[in-house]
Amino acid sequence: MAGRAETFLEIDGAEVRVSHPDKVVFPQAGLTKLGLVEYYLGVADGALRGAGGRPMVLKRFVKGIDAEPFFQKRVPEHPDYIGTAVLRYASGNSAEEAVLTDAAGLAWIVNLGCLDLNPHAVRAADLEHPDELRVDLDPMPGVEWSQIVDTAFVVREVLDDCGLVGWPKTSGSRGMHILARIRPEWDFAAVRLAAETLAREVEARAPGLATARWWKEERGESVFVDFNQNAKDRTVASAYSVRPLPDARVSTPLAWDEVRLRRPEEFTVPTVRARFAEIGDPHQGIDDAVGSLSALLALAEKLGPAEKPPRGSDGSGRRASTMPLIEIARTKTKPEALAALEQWRETHASVASMLHPADVLIDGMRGSSSLWYRVRVNLQHVPEDQRPAQEPLLADYDPWAGKSWQG
Repeated sequence: MAGRAETFLEIDGAEVRVSHPDKVVFPQAGLTKLGLVEYYLGVADGALRGAGGRPMVLKRFVKGIDAEPFFQKRVPEHPDYIGTAVLRYASGNSAEEAVLTDAAGLAWIVNLGCLDLNPHAVRAADLEHPDELRVDLDPMPGVEWSQIVDTAFVVREVLDDCGLVGWPKTSGSRGMHILARIRPEWDFAAVRLAAETLAREVEARAPGLATARWWKEERGESVFVDFNQNAKDRTVASAYSVRPLPDARVSTPLAWDEVRLRRPEEFTVPTVRARFAEIGDPHQGIDDAVGSLSALLALAEKLGPAEKPPRGSDGSGRRASTMPLIEIARTKTKPEALAALEQWRETHASVASMLHPADVLIDGMRGSSSLWYRVRVNLQHVPEDQRPAQEPLLADYDPWAGKSWQG
């Protein structure tokens, strides 16, 4: 029997249309589009605590969770219960982005094909001064969950020493986020500097465990404290966001006494909805714990500028990596990237056997409206006389082909 073409829900006094409500979005979990809407309605208070009142980028999975999403900054035609705010970017461009204020808005963006919520760190009322410091703990390949947890507690210690309260949540993928509410008195550059300073201090207190090194090939098997998530154009998946993994995993707020006891795979759409109904939101007090960046900025002045990488000698002004890197491929999708890597491994089997997990670098790169993938290999653990030279790329996708911009 064919699924329904549409259904209508009465939410907060608004009628919200859900098209193709019976469409299965997560086949493994048996979760339909309507089921996804019902999940967000069940956790609406927590989801809006993380994303409400903030302009957001719409990350739309219109072709399903196995296909690449596209990112939409400009809000499409929308009902009255969807607010908007015009953000101006460093590039000189601007975009009128969606701002959610109630549960009806959550249902509306799910109907567009959004799974996770990707808000900026500012409120619609003040677009130039973030009110949230975001710490993204991003593990390199080979890093176990226990190492991420250990790093999280070092982050908590640094935040405590600087008069800030950290609120942990699983990222819904491999890492962890720690959020700290701040007074909206500093611009993006100052907030990013504060985040970078925190990352450097975490690395200093836990060398080998965590790293603040921006260049991926220099991190080794450590947890990267990603300070650049505080840059003006960045967004992160907020609390209670459903991530595009087969088990419908959720970015879930935790209490600190849960961090060592729980695992990310425990938190899926059905378990988180039940958990929220039982215990509510562990981050309920986050908006009452607002702090200052003064201590972190004072530490930044004390530490001085972070070390900058050397520049190449070709006159381009580009960074010169200190690691022996070769590039394998540039692809449109991650499966294509993995296939190119496997092809290279088969061709260079003896070299591939010497690589450490963190020596394989598959980077999701932001294109004009979607991600593309770059595959590189760090040959640092391969004897110099056995290192293969840079070869023609196995795939050379150009995300900018056919695109043009005024000027």
